[in-house]
Formats: sequence, C-alpha cells, structure tokens
Amino acid sequence: MKEYSKSKLNRVKRGQIRATYDVEKINTILDAGFIGFVSYVFEGKAISIPMAYGRKENKIYLHGSQANRMLLSLLEAKEMSMTVMHLDALVLARSGFHHSVNYRSATLFGPVKKIEEKAEKEAALLCFMDHMMPGRWDGVREMNQEEFDRTLVVEFTIETAAAKIRDVGVVDEKEDIGLPIWAGLMPLKQTAEYPIPDKDLPKDMEIPKHILDYYNANK
Repeated sequence: MKEYSKSKLNRVKRGQIRATYDVEKINTILDAGFIGFVSYVFEGKAISIPMAYGRKENKIYLHGSQANRMLLSLLEAKEMSMTVMHLDALVLARSGFHHSVNYRSATLFGPVKKIEEKAEKEAALLCFMDHMMPGRWDGVREMNQEEFDRTLVVEFTIETAAAKIRDVGVVDEKEDIGLPIWAGLMPLKQTAEYPIPDKDLPKDMEIPKHILDYYNANK
C-alpha cells in the first residue's frame, strides 16, 4: 500500500481516525469527481474557485483562457492546493449536536507548471475531456489553431495529499438511544439522466454510443 508522506502541510489533525494517505484511495476520490476547489491568492486576497479537471497518475490538469487570473496566479506562486469532495449522506441523529454528513474528501498539494509543448498540451486536454466522459474526445471536431493557442493548460503534480472519509451511521449519546426520535441516514448520490439533444440537431440524429454508455453506467 503506497501512501503520501505526512507533514505539517497535509497531516489531518481533527478526526484523525477518518484520515487516509493511501494513494489509491485518494485517486479513487479524484476519479469519481468532476470539480475541484482550487485555492489561490490574488492581490493579497484569498480566493477559492471550483474548476473541472483531469487526472493522469499523479498529475492534475486544469485549463482556461490565457488571461485566466487564477491560473496565472498559480503559475506565479509555482504551487497550489485543491480539494475534491463527495457528499454521500445526511446523518440525522437524535440530537442536533450529533447531526453530521457522510463524505469523501481529498486535499492535494504540489507544484504547478505551464504546458507549452504541442503534443504534451494535446495529451493534457485529452485527459481533461476523457475525465469528463470517456470517448468524447473522438466524438467532437478537432480543436483549431486559434482555440489551441488561446487555451492555457496548467499541470499540477500531486506531491502530497490527505483524505478524510466518514462512512458510518449515527453516533448518539447512550441516554438518547431510547428517545422516540427518528434517526438514520439520508443517502445522496449523483446520477446521470437521459441525454437531452441540442435543439439544433437533426431530428433523426442518433445519440452516440459513448454518451449512452456513460448514461447506462451512471443512471
């Protein structure tokens, strides 16, 4: 079992029993997500922005316009952190004090760099789109040179990371167990609904296989 090394930066202090530094478990959390919350500093102000991403091994890829202030700020700082979180259930206890949520979260830390070499940039963009929907890259028109040049791609290397996971039921006080109050979990999950065609598509155009495959795997 491969783990990220622990330091003051990534060590979980509160709720250590729920912490894991296992690389495979953290990658599973990342691969199940679409949005990462990226933190950066702009003109002395702390800002956090949700960003779509792609992952390949220990690399995270972000992209935006060449003037994107967040990406430019990250490149200037030469490092970043990002958090991905999944809400799995509301934990409804017998007291307000013990209400909680079940969740999976991973926080990543490491250096960033701008990708400029053409083949490397194309591979990063493919990774990003494949993370959103496998097979989609081959189902769209090729990016033209203007679009390619206007796109800034940043590579984030996961140097260290930590995850916290809560996946248990209600934890109530012993004296509250017999109270006539309903307690338990309200499970939550993200699902795919049937694809909705764009209004300008031909009426008889079939939905591509990669889209239906995604729908059937996630409905």
